[in-house]
Amino acid sequence: QAQLVQTGGGAVPPGGSLRLTCENPELFVIGDYMAWFRQTPGKEREAIAAIEDSGRTHYSLSVKGRFTISRDNAKNSLYLQMDSLRPEDTAMYYCAADLNDGGSWWHSEEYHTWGQGTQVTVSS
Repeated sequence: QAQLVQTGGGAVPPGGSLRLTCENPELFVIGDYMAWFRQTPGKEREAIAAIEDSGRTHYSLSVKGRFTISRDNAKNSLYLQMDSLRPEDTAMYYCAADLNDGGSWWHSEEYHTWGQGTQVTVSS
């Protein structure tokens, strides 16, 4: 059961932009890392970006330079600004939080708190 609440997503043409939001209205444990993953049918969940409590960011090569992750600690919220979208960005996007101590930000199995997912479709 999802603990975080995601909004945003939808369908855009190639080159378009979208912004995803992930909120924590019930104040579940977030931890130092918050991250965005995406998944397409038949494939494993892919880590695309993470942000530490300090503001330090990490990106996969597939989105670096096009996507921007940010967080508002006062609002317990996480954001993903997606620009220059491509058809291959089409996927279900998930936010995640509460990474295991010493865990790797790109390992989905090491996060304990997840959003419900939101579909992003990039197509002409």
